[in-house]
Amino acid sequence: MPPTPPPPTYAERGVFVCFEGGEGSGKSTQSGRLRAWLEERGHDVVLTHEPGDTPVGQQVRRILLSPETGALADRTEALLYAADKAEHVETVVQPALARGAVVVTDRYVDSTLAYQGAGRTLDVGEVEAVARWATGGLRPHLTVVLDLEPEAGLGRFAGRDRIEGESLEFHQRVRQAFVAMAGADPDHYLVLDARDDVDAIERSVRAAVEPLLDRTGAAR
Repeated sequence: MPPTPPPPTYAERGVFVCFEGGEGSGKSTQSGRLRAWLEERGHDVVLTHEPGDTPVGQQVRRILLSPETGALADRTEALLYAADKAEHVETVVQPALARGAVVVTDRYVDSTLAYQGAGRTLDVGEVEAVARWATGGLRPHLTVVLDLEPEAGLGRFAGRDRIEGESLEFHQRVRQAFVAMAGADPDHYLVLDARDDVDAIERSVRAAVEPLLDRTGAAR
């Protein structure tokens, strides 16, 4: 049996913002823009990503995404992602929040629920129990979902890694999962059409993040 997931936890100091969405939806672009805007306003910002933004995570990322890895058992894949998240939260996210920084991450737990849960058709409850246990129940104050049809997103780049190379049906299940998670918790999610102008998306993100900055004591 998977571990019992801890209750949802939101950091009392700092601000935790996550960008989620399918392939090619512009998460890296918007997370970078958000960091630049926050730094211009004098905030301490940590821009990070999953998987792979720790020394341990880099090794895990290589296994997970390299086409040379070949087939992995679905549960093995889910557990590797959970291991990356545990290390990431312990060594990057939590220390930054503790000092009052704004943490902006490109992917977090929702990606595991969407890709390994819905995409791989594993039991989402079991996958969530493991992922929440790995991250101590820590959740973002805001998750921005950049919604885009897989057909459009997958066409935005040439080479594909091991996950990007999955079937269209796989990526459609992933998209549906992101939208469903956002719909179930509208207070902590913002869904934006990734086809919109990048400047318009950035303005919408700023408007959603700005009220969080003073409420959670983000450092300047």
